[in-house]
Amino acid sequence: MTAKKWGKKIKVGIIGTGNIGSDLLVKIMRSKYIECSIFTGQNPDSHGIKRAKALGIKTSYESIKVIEKNPKVCSIVFDATSARAHEIHAPILKKLGIYAIDMTPSRIGKMCIPIINLEDGMKAKNVNMITCGGQATTPIINVIMKIHPEIKYIEIVSSVASKSAGIGTRDNIDEYTQTTSEGIMHFTGVKEAKTIIILNPADPPIYMHNTIYASVENPKINLIRKKFKEVVSKIQKYVPGYKLIVEPIYTNGLLTTMVEVVGRGDYLPVYAGNLDIINCTAIVVAEEYAKRKLMTS
Repeated sequence: MTAKKWGKKIKVGIIGTGNIGSDLLVKIMRSKYIECSIFTGQNPDSHGIKRAKALGIKTSYESIKVIEKNPKVCSIVFDATSARAHEIHAPILKKLGIYAIDMTPSRIGKMCIPIINLEDGMKAKNVNMITCGGQATTPIINVIMKIHPEIKYIEIVSSVASKSAGIGTRDNIDEYTQTTSEGIMHFTGVKEAKTIIILNPADPPIYMHNTIYASVENPKINLIRKKFKEVVSKIQKYVPGYKLIVEPIYTNGLLTTMVEVVGRGDYLPVYAGNLDIINCTAIVVAEEYAKRKLMTS
């Protein structure tokens, strides 16, 4: 069932006109269920706003105030600003009755990873997409923990191209590492998780790589590999560039594996897989919410 049956799409707004917001916009323009009715930030001279205008999208530099003035402008808002800004935006969106998809590591809303708890996201009014590293690694870690629930410590190293990290990402490094670790512990049950993020300045820029380390004795490698393939296949349905590039290996009590995310190149070049992994998962949430709203309207 598609939006074409009703002849309409659900309107969404984007707050934040940087890398994440600008990439989201392009992806939303391909959607069968949602359309961007307002793209808003604070800087009228931002590249994101100029680009959105050129694409024929309504823009504003009044940030959330433009939505406060006209709450009917959208039913869903993607907040692609910062964790600190979302603390201000969240109660406003709640009061307006607008479904919020938080792209920041604020940890205010219900944490959501579509292949794990999409239904929980539909019941919440504010959904937190954790981080790009969280979306990339948590499903893999969840597999490991289901097979080896005795594991007490997990560590991930998320390496992204420096050119792909905008101001918001750089300002939220502490929140990023904390929220990623909290998300891993929340979804997988591991008692301790550590997150390290590397903004790699290499030129040409590298693809997004996420290395996972788990301290475990006698892992069931063949079963883990089988389950990894199943999970990767599911994620690839909405993030085609998601790949397992290092099969699980075991040495000296440490299980190691690595996933890579190659972007689609919608806004930044393909090295910016960190944009794709979080934005594509956010659109899965938004489209599911939109489909249900269309069915009841």
